[in-house]
Amino acid sequence: MPDVEQTLKELSEGIGRVVVGQRSLVEGLLVGLLAGGHVLVEGVPGLAKTTAVRTLASVLGLGFHRIQFTPDLLPGDVVGTPVYLPDEGRFSVRRGPIFAPVVLADEINRAPAKVQSALLEAMEERQVTIGDETLPLPDPFLVMATQNPLDLEGTYPLPEAQVDRFLLKLLVPYPTAEEEREIVARDAAPEPELTPVVDAEAIRTLRSETLAVHVADSVADYAVRLVRATRERDLGGARLPSPHERPAAGSVQVGASPRASVYLVRTARARALLEGRRYATPHDIKRVAPDVLRHRLVLSYEAEADGVQREEVVAALLAAVETP
Repeated sequence: MPDVEQTLKELSEGIGRVVVGQRSLVEGLLVGLLAGGHVLVEGVPGLAKTTAVRTLASVLGLGFHRIQFTPDLLPGDVVGTPVYLPDEGRFSVRRGPIFAPVVLADEINRAPAKVQSALLEAMEERQVTIGDETLPLPDPFLVMATQNPLDLEGTYPLPEAQVDRFLLKLLVPYPTAEEEREIVARDAAPEPELTPVVDAEAIRTLRSETLAVHVADSVADYAVRLVRATRERDLGGARLPSPHERPAAGSVQVGASPRASVYLVRTARARALLEGRRYATPHDIKRVAPDVLRHRLVLSYEAEADGVQREEVVAALLAAVETP
C-alpha cells in the first residue's frame, strides 16, 4: 500500500514542475482523481489548462489521449466506428481515442451537441456502444475537459445532462504578475522530464483510501441541507452579496439534484485526504461547494438580467445555511 500523503505530495510537485501557480486548478484536478469523477476546466485561452491536464496524465503514468474538439468533429471520431473488412466479409470495431485511462477533451464546447453527447455514456456508464457491441472502458477512467467561456466566438453551450456528469467545474484565473514573470522565464528553459509517480493499481488504492475518510452524520446532513436550499424558492433565506445586496429568492430557476449532495460529500473526503486528514469537516464542504455547485444551478431570467453570477448565489447559500 503506497504512502498516501507522500504519493499525493509527489503528484502535486510533479505538476508544479511544469505548471506555474494555478494552485486551485492543481488541487481540483487531484480532488477529481481521488473522488473518481470527471473535471471540467474553464478559462480563456493561454492559461495552461491543457498543459495542466497533460502534465497530470504524465505523472499518473497511465495511457493518455487528447481529443481536439472542432465544429466538424463526428461522434465516431470520439468513440470509434465499425469498419467493414471486405477480405473477411465482416465488420471490425475501430476504437476511438476515448479508450484511454486519461482523456483530455480539449475545447469541448467548440463541437456541436451531437459530438458532446457522445461522451455521455462513456462518462456515466464507463462503457461505449459501437454498432451492436458494448465495450468497457479502462479502469481507472478519467475525462478532463477544457472549455472557453461561452461568450467567445465559435463556442456552443454544453447540454445540461452532460454538464451534470462532471464532478467539478474549475475556473482558471489569470496568473499573478510574479507567476507571469516565471512563465516567461521558463519559456527558454528545456521542458522537464516527468517520472510517473503512480500506476493504475496505486490510483485504485488512493480512491479506496478516499472512501475510507470518515464523514460524520452532521457533516453529511450539512451537505444535504446546502443542496436542498438550492431548490427552495427563498434559497434558505440567503441574501446576495454586494453589489446586489438583496434577498436571493427567485434567483435560481433549477436547483441542484441529489447527485450534488453525493458529490459534495465525496469531494469533501478527497479534500480532507489531500490535507492529510482521515476525517471530513464542514469546512471541507465549504471549500468544495463552489466547484461542485456552480455548473448545476440554472439561474432565473431575472437573475441573469441583473448580472447575478452563480458563484454569488453559492456564496449566499454558504452564508445562510447553518454550519454544524
